[in-house]
Amino acid sequence: MTDTDKARDEIAVFTKKIGAVREEMAKVIVGQRAVVDGVLTCLLAGSHALLEGVPGLGKTLLVRTLAQTLGLESSRIQFTPDLMPADVIGTVVLDEGAQGGKVLEFRKGPIFSNLVLADEINRATPKTQSALLEAMQEHRVTVGRTTYTLAEPYFVLATQNPLEMEGTYPLPEAQLDRFFFKLDVPFPTRDELHTIVDRTTTDHQVEVQAVATQRDIIDMQALVRRVPAPRHVQDYAIRVLQATHPDAEEAPPLVKRFVRTGASPRGVQAMLLASKIGALFDGRFSASIDDVKAVAAPALRHRVLLSFEGEAEGVREDAIIAEIVERLTPSKA
Repeated sequence: MTDTDKARDEIAVFTKKIGAVREEMAKVIVGQRAVVDGVLTCLLAGSHALLEGVPGLGKTLLVRTLAQTLGLESSRIQFTPDLMPADVIGTVVLDEGAQGGKVLEFRKGPIFSNLVLADEINRATPKTQSALLEAMQEHRVTVGRTTYTLAEPYFVLATQNPLEMEGTYPLPEAQLDRFFFKLDVPFPTRDELHTIVDRTTTDHQVEVQAVATQRDIIDMQALVRRVPAPRHVQDYAIRVLQATHPDAEEAPPLVKRFVRTGASPRGVQAMLLASKIGALFDGRFSASIDDVKAVAAPALRHRVLLSFEGEAEGVREDAIIAEIVERLTPSKA
């Protein structure tokens, strides 16, 4: 079997698995195709997602359904101002030993799960928010002198409410940068609301089946890393990233005027990995510039920091990224 035939077979298996996951999730999740694909992209990239939307849009339901569909263990952490780091990570307790007497035992917190829903993450104090940092970046947790490795795949999906800001603690830049994508959850259309009402106000019941396994997810994550990104595609992604910095040569006027700090190198890593996954979603084994353009907004919107003038003018990060993508001319292959 040639390398081309092998790649074709791997893409076929990948496409079939993703199609089955989408179909199974659609039994419960109404619409929200872009959000579902965004969440799947973050999972396949081995990273994490931040969802922003008003309450009641099914963010919690999405995580639970995804866990059931993939046969993964899930947990939910409701972030509140009085939540402590030990409530997230776990704590050491004094317990009865097998031979009698007292022993110190570490009892794992909800962070030890494949899929972790960090609900309303911006309601907890920065100290508690930071408890997630090591787990998100290193996929491990250190308690005292002991380090615990988290089971793969490991995925944190955090939510925050964009409207009610009283009593919240904005996520620090270092924490935001750990999220692969920031996804905006749109309000349902009228037809989608009809479907939601039909499913939730009647005796309609759906059994969600597991159509993939942990091994499947890990194999698909490995396949993503093998998808090539041509040099000119990589160069375009780098130029998009550089253009988010106000002192860059190719930065458009909107960036120079309204941006305080541009995106970090994690931004270009996110764009390229997401482009590879987008290519696989379309049945291709090579990332393109159009793939980069399609993922630029979710990959960069939380990494671009507005200046005081930008915030005062109500400038949206998406508008800035759209101008960058529109103005940059791809280099020749």
